[in-house]
Amino acid sequence: MAGTVVFDLDGTLADTSADLIAAANACFAARGIDVALDPTVDALTAFHGGRAMLRAGYGRMGGDLLLPPGAEDEDYPRLLDYYGRNIAVHTRLYPGVEDALDRLLADGHIMTVCTNKPQGLAETLLTALGVRNRFAALVAADTLPVRKPDPRPYRAAVERAGGDVAASFLVGDTETDRKTAAAAGVRVALVSFGPEGEAISRLAPDALIGHFDELPDLARDWLG
Repeated sequence: MAGTVVFDLDGTLADTSADLIAAANACFAARGIDVALDPTVDALTAFHGGRAMLRAGYGRMGGDLLLPPGAEDEDYPRLLDYYGRNIAVHTRLYPGVEDALDRLLADGHIMTVCTNKPQGLAETLLTALGVRNRFAALVAADTLPVRKPDPRPYRAAVERAGGDVAASFLVGDTETDRKTAAAAGVRVALVSFGPEGEAISRLAPDALIGHFDELPDLARDWLG
């Protein structure tokens, strides 16, 4: 059976921070809140999700400004709506992604995505970036009742693609991905070009990837 390479999406396959931040800033502007997150400085916050961005912005409000009760619950669906309509304005695949995916396919590997992005948004984004057809399956935040770092989404991503968990590994960019791999009992390669940069080495992944050119050789080593 072919080996399976499982990919996280945001911060791993694509830099989505600018479009995520823009969606949060649109929510602040709609409320007349004079704060704005920065797509570079706040990139790591963006990759922790919509609610994390909203809370970060609220936390920068002046002391004399008050939010109505339930503001976060009101703004979160608005953020998702704005983001869904502007999902690939600034988002780009990281350098070397498409070549690496093609080489993995040529080597006979199965590829699949396991992300904590909502399913509809993940499908839309991968399609807009022109790579959805490279992946045999996609398991997202709302595909199952649980999400990463619970190992069940990872296992489902492999199995729905026709792979074997024992012959798979995860490519990601965050502590969540590190914990997911540990829970699933598989190896993890973390990218050093994501939001944390080289600092991600603090998590002691099984491998650190500085460019996608390195991935096909790593897959040959780990999966045969």
